[in-house]
Amino acid sequence: MLFAFLGQFLVLSAKVKVEKNINYTSADDQYRQLDVFYQKDIAQAKDVIVFIHGGSWSSGKKDTYWWLGRNLARKGIVTVNINYGLAPENKFVRMAQDCALAVKWVKNHIHEFGGNPGRIFLMGHSAGGHLAELINDDPEYFKQAAISNPVKGVILNDAFGLDMKEYMSKAEKDNSYYDFLRTFSSNVETLEKGSPLHYIANSRNPHLIFYGSKTYPAIQLQSERLNKLLEVANVPSALHVIPGKKHVGMISQMIFGSNRLYDFILDFLKHTE
Repeated sequence: MLFAFLGQFLVLSAKVKVEKNINYTSADDQYRQLDVFYQKDIAQAKDVIVFIHGGSWSSGKKDTYWWLGRNLARKGIVTVNINYGLAPENKFVRMAQDCALAVKWVKNHIHEFGGNPGRIFLMGHSAGGHLAELINDDPEYFKQAAISNPVKGVILNDAFGLDMKEYMSKAEKDNSYYDFLRTFSSNVETLEKGSPLHYIANSRNPHLIFYGSKTYPAIQLQSERLNKLLEVANVPSALHVIPGKKHVGMISQMIFGSNRLYDFILDFLKHTE
């Protein structure tokens, strides 16, 4: 069965190309690089997803998610997996700046890979979801990158840290808490600055939100709050609770191209004008 799966995967992946380790700044720095997954036929411009990985803001890398890039590209979506600077050397502000610069590169260059620069969607898991929502909602980051917000829509997969001010004021002071301090500090104003929910009034683009029924309570509560705030503001938003899934399982399930989250994503792109 394993060999059959691998054989099918290789056949389906045959039409997908990848360009790896492209610098999205002037520096040759592995933390400021991206990979582009796209189909060989680039005659017709396709929707684009920029994926921001998770890892508690202190770990993770784009290379881990090559299967996500290939699965989405096979479904006709040009996909860009990005790296960004990590803690403790970098704070959340620098991480968000990196992500905005990566999106700027995509806006300027994705047509070379058959992507439509007018159809850029952000997707993030865990801390990556936080960064996706932060640069979408706080205008500071695209302003610093010298572009207007080019994001057509946002896809959040079990996003963590949508309100870091709330989380850090109530969280148990365990190893994760002290790890997060390296990214955000304990300063209340800094925590608020790093909380996307405090900028949600700026969000006018459609959202697709997932969380697992067995994920962390903070993710469940804040994802629900985000969805409600968007609905009240008449911003299109769809929320799906995935039964039986914990935090890591919410992204690892997408290793399989038949996973239903892909159906939700394709439908979201189709209906976002």
